[in-house]
Amino acid sequence: MSSIGIIANPASGKDIRRLVSYATTIDNQEKVNIAKRIVLAAQSVGVDEIHFMPDSFQFGWIVIDDLEIDRKLTARCDVLQIPYMSSAEDTVDAAAWMEGHKVGCVVVLGGDGTSRAAAKALKQVPLVAISTGTNNVYPDYTEGTVAGMAAGIVAGAAHPEEFCMRDKRIEVSIDGVFRDIALVDAVVSDDLWVGSRAIWEVSKIEYIIAARCHPASIGFSAAAGCLAVIRPEDDRAMALRLCGSDEKGAVRKIRAPIAAGILSPVNIREIKEMGLGEAYGFTARRTCMIALDGEREIRVREGQHVSFTLTRNGPLRVEIDRTLEKAVQYGLFDRN
Repeated sequence: MSSIGIIANPASGKDIRRLVSYATTIDNQEKVNIAKRIVLAAQSVGVDEIHFMPDSFQFGWIVIDDLEIDRKLTARCDVLQIPYMSSAEDTVDAAAWMEGHKVGCVVVLGGDGTSRAAAKALKQVPLVAISTGTNNVYPDYTEGTVAGMAAGIVAGAAHPEEFCMRDKRIEVSIDGVFRDIALVDAVVSDDLWVGSRAIWEVSKIEYIIAARCHPASIGFSAAAGCLAVIRPEDDRAMALRLCGSDEKGAVRKIRAPIAAGILSPVNIREIKEMGLGEAYGFTARRTCMIALDGEREIRVREGQHVSFTLTRNGPLRVEIDRTLEKAVQYGLFDRN
């Protein structure tokens, strides 16, 4: 019996960065279409059961009803009978259910924040992350058919880890107590209001810790990426301390694509490379806010000590191209 889970976030791609920049938007109807393609491709490579996260847009019910009307559905599909509150906790709870019930693979449609929420609960179940959010770094812009094929192949594999990479994560502690994680970057800002949760103003940023960075990314990890490239497979990260508009205090002055269509000036006071297991920390001189993968999450009080540690405790992420290449080698597309 082969199974996958689908987590589709109806709120992804709707944060304030769409208003202050020129970010790509994928609406909920297109997410429905992507989910349909995932289901059709996954059942074509042998998936028997598909479980949807419940959500306010009712993605799962729409996909199931439409495919049944079209007489295209052969896998058993259901929407999980668990409470939902239209918050990030819905993703955490659904991913925890899928982990606990040993689903073969979980496909997440959302942005960096949705992938991060799923990663809090997924330990051994592989993850396919599809970008439907704003300024994404972690999830891939992957066609739904391709994602469904990869998820189905991994779900049916005897050794799914051969198709996956164990990702890095940044573990955040306050006064020695573990608080949360980031998959891409953790950013410290003096903007204290959660508001829309998204963060984008460079002038209010004091620290950037990036587990992966590249100049081809969009967001705060791109500031580190315009200094050096750190790939998902590299056992290192980069920590930057910024100095706002104080160019005299900067050791490096760069421009970086912090938001879609916008290259912002970034003045950097300190640059430090981190290895696996290594921590970077500071004691807060004033109350501040930590944003994780682009969303404000943790308020820090003056005098508290903040520590960021790089580990390989992240999710088991499916490498889609490698999965399909191995499928060709193993003859998994052959018709008997």
